[in-house]
Amino acid sequence: MIKKPDCNTAMLNLITSVRADFPFTVPEANICGISCIGCPKKLLELVDTELCEWEVKINNGDTPKLGEISRLAKLCKNVRRGLKRNNLVN
Repeated sequence: MIKKPDCNTAMLNLITSVRADFPFTVPEANICGISCIGCPKKLLELVDTELCEWEVKINNGDTPKLGEISRLAKLCKNVRRGLKRNNLVN
């Protein structure tokens, strides 16, 4: 039987996955194209802010609740959809 991760581990796994998938290190000139659908730069900034906030909270000993993990996962899923429309993720 596989044991489910605790909330801290689940949140850190989500943060690691998003940081690996989203183009945070791509230069701004490559993110902002001629015809943007939505604003991928602002979407990335929003997600990066949330991820940094949770990294600080976890480092300070706060434990995320399941609803907070779900909310962040949903945000990342929706932002990923916007990034995909702009051909920034596969």
